[in-house]
Amino acid sequence: MTLQAKRLFQIVIVVLAVAPSLLLSRSSPVEEILTLEKALAIAMRSSPSIQETQFRLQTSAENLKAQQAGLKSQFSLTINPLSVSDTQTFSDLTSRYNSQSLTKSEASFSIRQPIKWTDGTLTITDRFNWQEAASSFSGGTKEGTFNNSLNIRFSQPLFTYNRTMLQLRELELSLENSQLNYALQKLSLERQVTQQFLNLYYLRENVKIAGEELKNAQESLAIIESKVQAGISAPGELYQADLTRLTSQSSFENKQIQLANAVDNFKVLVGMSLSEQFDVVADIRKKITEVDLDKAIAHGLANRMEIRQRDIAVENALASLIRADAQNEFKASVDLSLGLTGVDRAFQSVYDSPNVDKVVAVTLNIPVFDWGQKKHVLAASQAQVDTQKLSFQEQRKQIEVDIRQAYRSLQNQKNQIEIAERNTKNAQLTYEINLERYKSGALSSKDIQFYQLQLSQQKLNEVSALINYKLALLDIKIRSLFDFETSVSIVDLGVIP
Repeated sequence: MTLQAKRLFQIVIVVLAVAPSLLLSRSSPVEEILTLEKALAIAMRSSPSIQETQFRLQTSAENLKAQQAGLKSQFSLTINPLSVSDTQTFSDLTSRYNSQSLTKSEASFSIRQPIKWTDGTLTITDRFNWQEAASSFSGGTKEGTFNNSLNIRFSQPLFTYNRTMLQLRELELSLENSQLNYALQKLSLERQVTQQFLNLYYLRENVKIAGEELKNAQESLAIIESKVQAGISAPGELYQADLTRLTSQSSFENKQIQLANAVDNFKVLVGMSLSEQFDVVADIRKKITEVDLDKAIAHGLANRMEIRQRDIAVENALASLIRADAQNEFKASVDLSLGLTGVDRAFQSVYDSPNVDKVVAVTLNIPVFDWGQKKHVLAASQAQVDTQKLSFQEQRKQIEVDIRQAYRSLQNQKNQIEIAERNTKNAQLTYEINLERYKSGALSSKDIQFYQLQLSQQKLNEVSALINYKLALLDIKIRSLFDFETSVSIVDLGVIP
């Protein structure tokens, strides 16, 4: 194969390698230009993790509504339209069998009203029935009667805790905790989406720089080919240049695959269809934001949701302590009942001569000996309360530590941007100087490859430094719940319930 034919063949190989990327980025229809704001909006609407948290929030809300509905008046109606029976019973008094037939219709209506302030219950019940009976003792004569019984009953537990109020409070805390978890999940999702979005941008830039590197390697190959043809350079230089081009081509293809895999993972995170096509656009221009560390710490300690969650955990532990203290407890209950019952053959005369029933009952539950069970249960519950209180204090310390570390990281990333900018500028100048030396034959293919790789790496380092600064700024925003870019509290934006 002649040198010109070999050169033409190598050019065709390069075109075939670069063509798929060009077709993907330019020829393929891009349905959407995706910015970070759009990605966050999609994620907050369609992300599986945020949907799962919404379902849990809905569960807590519905449980509380169900409990609150249970505290309202409960109405119930029971109807038995018809009951017919024929029985025979033996009478010891007459030593004869008695045949009895009974036809009966009855209905019962009740109103039950829980009283949450005292944990008592007020119940009003009205029972109405009609029956017609006949027996062989009465000569088979049928007799029908109407019966109506109205009863009012009040039951009140004494010397114990209010179970209704405690359960209601626990459900309220559960709903608040779910709301806090939802807000935390939104902030966590914002962090994840931002990280992966900027990583997509970084990988895309990586592919772009790798393409430039491949183009430079192709140009270097063309230069060395002309030198070999002119007899200026040895054929070994051509092989080295070809090796450099093939290495650049392999790196370019590997980075394309990394980008494609990252795109799929991003779609899963935000809840997009895997068939959707988009191109990411990110603003990573250098924009330094001043952060007040003292303000960040004070705002974080005053508003961080984890602190309130620890407080809720302490309240729940105290509720468990109350339940433990009620085990084998001395308690009492008072039941008051007033009933009015009327019976007559005629419906309109049922209450002509009613009977009045009055009942007052006091019940005492007095524990005698439980082998120390209550003492040990109380000790375990108290230890749980102390554990939650300790966690509450440690959480405050950890929040302050996290904000301090985030602040230091932000300052460091600001310095890294300046270093990366200078390195990129120096690497660009170094590459341009050595490229001229390479063209004049004063530098080998292996040496120019080193400067190419150095320039590519410094460009990526600059992109990475800018991205890391934005992530560090987001980190301190989430940890302090204050956006220093806009000088607005996240609490005021309604993110936190």
